[in-house]
Amino acid sequence: MWAAAPLLLLLLLLLLPSLWRRGAAPLEPAGRAVLITGCDSGFGHLLALRLHRLGFTVFAGCLCPGGEGARRLQREAVAGRLRVLRLDVTRACDVLAAKELVLRHLPERGFWGLVNNAGISTFGETGWLSMEKYEKFADVNLLGSIRTTLAFLPLLRKYKGRIVFMSSIIAYFSLGNGIYSMTKAAIEKFCDALRLEMKKFGVRVCIIQPGNYARSTKIQPPVSAEEIWNELSDEEKAVYNKEYVQERANFFNSILSEGSTNGNEVVDAMVDALTSPAPKARYMVAKLKEKALVFVCALFPTVVMDSVLSYALSK
Repeated sequence: MWAAAPLLLLLLLLLLPSLWRRGAAPLEPAGRAVLITGCDSGFGHLLALRLHRLGFTVFAGCLCPGGEGARRLQREAVAGRLRVLRLDVTRACDVLAAKELVLRHLPERGFWGLVNNAGISTFGETGWLSMEKYEKFADVNLLGSIRTTLAFLPLLRKYKGRIVFMSSIIAYFSLGNGIYSMTKAAIEKFCDALRLEMKKFGVRVCIIQPGNYARSTKIQPPVSAEEIWNELSDEEKAVYNKEYVQERANFFNSILSEGSTNGNEVVDAMVDALTSPAPKARYMVAKLKEKALVFVCALFPTVVMDSVLSYALSK
C-alpha cells in the first residue's frame, strides 16, 4: 500500500493543473474567429450555426457555396459574423484563398480555432476499390486536414488557439469500410504528434471520435449491391459472386440504419473542445457497445479483436 503512495502523489500533481483549469472562467467567444471545413451538411453545418449563436466569428467552408446547406448558413448570418466560403480541402488554392479571407476579416481577438471536419466515406472490401478511389480518400480525409492545418498553424500559434480534428471510432477497427478506417487511423497519429509539438506554444489539439451517426449526417448513404457489382473488375467478379456482394451490402446498410440521429451530441463535444479551459485530447461520443468494441480492439491481443469482428461479420 505504502509503496504505491509516491505514484498516487505523482498522478495527483499531474492532475492538479487540469483540475485548476476546469475551474477557470469560461472562454469569451466574442471577437474570436473559427474556420470550419465541410459545412455543407452534417456536423460541420450544425457546428457553424452553434458557434455563430454563441458569438464566435465563423468562417464556414463549403464544397458547394451555392448549395442549400450554404444558403441556410447565409440566412442565419448576423452582422458579418458568419461567412460562407468555397473550400475544397484537396485544392491548395482554395486553402490559400480561405486564409486570405480570414486575414482580411479577422476580429479583434484573432484566430481562435480550426475545425478539420471535411470527410468522405464509402463501402467496399479492399480489392473492390480502385487506386483512384484510395487516392481520393487520402486526399480528402487525411491530406486535406494536413493541408489546412499547415496553412493556419502560424495564426494558431500566434493566438494560442485550438485545432479540432474529426476522427471516428472506425480508426480502431473496420467492418466493411477499411479505406475510411485507414484514413482516420492516420489522422489520429498525425494529431498525436501535433498535440505534443503544439503544447509549448499554448495550442490545444483535440480529436473527436463519433460512433455511428450515419443517420444524422450525409457522409455515407445506403449502398447498392447492384452498383458495387457493376463497378467490380473482371478479376474481382471471378472471385466474388452477386450473392456475397448483396450480403455485405445488406450487412453494411443494417449498421447504417442503427445510427444515431442526434448529431448535436457530437457538436457538444466539438464546442467543449473549442471553449473549455481544459479540453480533452480525445472526445469519444458513442454508444456503450461501440465503446466496448473500441476497448477490445485497443487493449486486447489482435487474435481477440479478429475473433470479435469475424463473429460480427458472420452475423
